[in-house]
Amino acid sequence: MTTSNFTLIRNAFGQLVFTGTDGEAHEGVVPVRAFAITAPDEGLALVNSHGKELLWIERLTDLAEGPRELIREELASREFMPVISRIRHVSSFATPSTWDVETDRGNARLVLKGEDDIRRLAQNALLIADSHGVQYMIRDRRALDKASRKFLERFL
Repeated sequence: MTTSNFTLIRNAFGQLVFTGTDGEAHEGVVPVRAFAITAPDEGLALVNSHGKELLWIERLTDLAEGPRELIREELASREFMPVISRIRHVSSFATPSTWDVETDRGNARLVLKGEDDIRRLAQNALLIADSHGVQYMIRDRRALDKASRKFLERFL
């Protein structure tokens, strides 16, 4: 099915409703990213409540504005991955340590249990898991300010 042969709306209960060319409406549809970190706007599937794929979307930008915004809203409500823009303070260079950071969602404090909780991703990106299981991302560690890079280098 092409990305133009469907409708996507939000019902009174806040669920996404997908209707394909066959006219069958599927309530509780969920968007799922194939590559959430490396290519978040490419390779998405709309799946029904049983996990069956209803529609594959090559690029989110291929969709009309209405469905695209509904999908972005749904993803934002389900995904919580603050992006760290600055490391302001680290309590200790031994783990566990408490980090005070600035993120795209405001200031935060996270506890790093061990160096193993920092995962290297492609192209200088890092994924940091705190003691509560929240995932923080650094998109490009080279883009951080000098002090932040210095804090980070102690743990890498």
